[in-house]
Amino acid sequence: MAKGKSVNLTSIEICAGAGGQAIGLEQAGFEHLALVEIEPVACETLQLNRPHWNIINKDVKHFSAKQYNRIDLFAGGVPCPPFSIAGKQLGHMDERDLFPEALRLITECNPKAVMLENVRGLLDAKFKEYRRRILNQLYNLGYQCDWKLVNAAEYGVSQVRYRAILVAMKKEYFSFFEWPAKSEALPLTIGELLYEEMASLGWENADNWKIAANNIAPTLVGGSKKHGGADLGPTRAKQSWALLGVDGKGLADMPPVNGSIAMPRLTLKMASLVQGFPNEWQFAGKKTPAYRQIGNAFPPPVAKAIGLSIQKALKTYEQKSVKRQRLQGEVA
Repeated sequence: MAKGKSVNLTSIEICAGAGGQAIGLEQAGFEHLALVEIEPVACETLQLNRPHWNIINKDVKHFSAKQYNRIDLFAGGVPCPPFSIAGKQLGHMDERDLFPEALRLITECNPKAVMLENVRGLLDAKFKEYRRRILNQLYNLGYQCDWKLVNAAEYGVSQVRYRAILVAMKKEYFSFFEWPAKSEALPLTIGELLYEEMASLGWENADNWKIAANNIAPTLVGGSKKHGGADLGPTRAKQSWALLGVDGKGLADMPPVNGSIAMPRLTLKMASLVQGFPNEWQFAGKKTPAYRQIGNAFPPPVAKAIGLSIQKALKTYEQKSVKRQRLQGEVA
């Protein structure tokens, strides 16, 4: 490596979805060597936005990570239904539980760090023994670990969205890891965040709507193939959206136009902004599958914040190691 040349840290990601976590980690300085995703339409989204990424349309159960030995980071958002309060919370008895596959892949590629995200339900008392088994397996592989409940609103996302995050690092790196500090600035209100889109077709009530939509959003719900369509969640969520001046019973094909008197609905673009996606990010597929990609995503700003903390820990260790070797060389 040439002196002074900056080299990105490397990563692979499973259950990549529409790229929420991948975007954040890219912004944190990670180069994705592979992104594994089972849904073809989500792979189309990734390909549409990042043609140079190595996108693998495959079931994680049929993927091997052996060729990516000693990467810097193994990341993923393993499916949440086994632990979601909206489901039966079957945990390890749910066939959709992919933590065993994640542990297999971690064993195969032996990364310096691991970052896995899931719903807050995983941290419920009923899953204490399951979490303990996961940690024990990681400890046996040489990792130290920490779980944390993170709210996306604390990292600039205009939405109350709690996720359970597991960070594991090889023992020599973990002592340098610190969870990212919460953002000092408050997230934009929904009115501030979506005003430009709401007003884009000349809706004369956009200014009044912006003033009234003076809070952040409730958790955006993506639904699944079996349940839910392109609406903004259960009754309580719809009521919270109504307080923000948004009709949560469905999505609109376009922003409101001049003369519109109905309560506006979000467009796909607006929903993606609520999740913290970049303004230019596009989604493949028709309205419902596109919305599911958005609603099930990991907000990029949160992934970026945690990714930067992981990056800092890895680089701090390497810098101290180089300094230590230099001093030992001088003594010798």
